Amino acid sequence: MATDRLSVRKTYKLYVGGDFPRSESGQSYPVHDRDGELVARAARASRKDLREAVRAARSAFPGWSGATPYNRGQVLYRVAELMEGRRDQFVEEIHRAGAKDPEAGVDASIDRWVWYAGWADKIHHVLGSVNPVAAPYFNFTIPEPTGVVGIVAPPDAPLLGLVSRVAPAVVSGNAVVVLASEPWPLPAVTLSEVLATSDVPGGVINVLTGHTAELVPWLAGHMDVNALDTAGVPEDLLPQVDELAAENVKRLVRADGDADWFADQAESPYAVTALMEMKTVWHPIGT
Repeated sequence: MATDRLSVRKTYKLYVGGDFPRSESGQSYPVHDRDGELVARAARASRKDLREAVRAARSAFPGWSGATPYNRGQVLYRVAELMEGRRDQFVEEIHRAGAKDPEAGVDASIDRWVWYAGWADKIHHVLGSVNPVAAPYFNFTIPEPTGVVGIVAPPDAPLLGLVSRVAPAVVSGNAVVVLASEPWPLPAVTLSEVLATSDVPGGVINVLTGHTAELVPWLAGHMDVNALDTAGVPEDLLPQVDELAAENVKRLVRADGDADWFADQAESPYAVTALMEMKTVWHPIGT
């Protein structure tokens, strides 16, 4: 016998250090779909939550950056495998957000993990070099990960835009703190559930939900964040971000693209190299 019932709406949590803690603030905010229907409530991360996420990323960085490039590529490929298994859920979430072609967007997101996984053991050979010097030395230039990277996800590309910024950041060995799309964070939360069951070590990717205007200044000014991807930072906040980032000479990277740009043009090895440092090593020749 059919009965009328209310659907169970979830109150989502954060993803920090491989766990799903509640927000320290104890607050959440409503998430509505394109038709204005209340779908769920997302945790409203606080400044303390952000600090904990940065601490988790810093703790995970040595192990992740020290893993072999081949292993990091395998881990990213595993994320794509698990996303494939939850494809229908991602499609439904992107559809409710109002995407023009949700299936194509989800497929591109999965493929993007695979594409960047392929760069894991190649980027060092492409960028590294042996430099000629007028002295009895070998001179090598070697790329290294930057460290802890903050990523502000694009609000109008909540899955593909997020993956397009996170995958190139972590494939080189960086650990990241992600601020999910404020109006539609559900794909980011679902992705964090995928990450929790994948081979990605806890703390390598941390996902926060909340109000962008509240969290961005704290992320930009945090002294233990080495770089910041400002793809989802509103234009009116960029001057403040520039000023705060200058305090510790934080690297700023920006992709000025909408959902169509991420679908068509975001796949680039330069997204990987933008968050790497170049180290030059001198080694004497002979005995």
